[in-house]
Amino acid sequence: MNFLAHLYLSFEDDQITIGNFIADSIRGNKYKHLPEKIQKGIVLHRAIDTFTDKHPIVRQSTKRLHGNYSHYSGVIVDIFYDHFLAKNWSDYANTPLPHFVDNFYDLLENHYDILPIGVKRMMPYMIADNWILNYAKMEGISRVLNGMNRRTQNKSKMNFAILDLEEHYTDFEKEFTNFFEELIVFSKQKYLSLR
Repeated sequence: MNFLAHLYLSFEDDQITIGNFIADSIRGNKYKHLPEKIQKGIVLHRAIDTFTDKHPIVRQSTKRLHGNYSHYSGVIVDIFYDHFLAKNWSDYANTPLPHFVDNFYDLLENHYDILPIGVKRMMPYMIADNWILNYAKMEGISRVLNGMNRRTQNKSKMNFAILDLEEHYTDFEKEFTNFFEELIVFSKQKYLSLR
């Protein structure tokens, strides 16, 4: 669910961006029919996820949530971290966030024919409600968490995680900032190795 981080860590490379975005919708190696750079975007996405899941700072963030949300803690932290990236976007990018997001939506539409069916189904909602841009606001994060909770038939109780974010906001933001610096370096090296 950390869409924005994956888009940012595609380094303005259109086909890498598409691969990085659709990777969660593709199982195993069922992507070999796609253009080579899109395949590389999928590989990059998976490397980012592996690096993230094993990182001690991320584990510190998820541990804070584990008592209430169990195995959903990692998904919640992904969403929180995307909030901090969106909120502090100008620290990381020269392109204003609304422009960056609009360009991404155009890119999705231009590659519509190769998108997995799950992405095609999600796309109209994502664009209409401007999910990615709204990550910058607490209301946007609350909506995402509510939607994720509905997808788990209300089992995850993720809708309550907005309260955890409010309570530990400074801690989560500091963890994001420290972690993201390392993730940028890792992702850039991986990206360059795939070219």
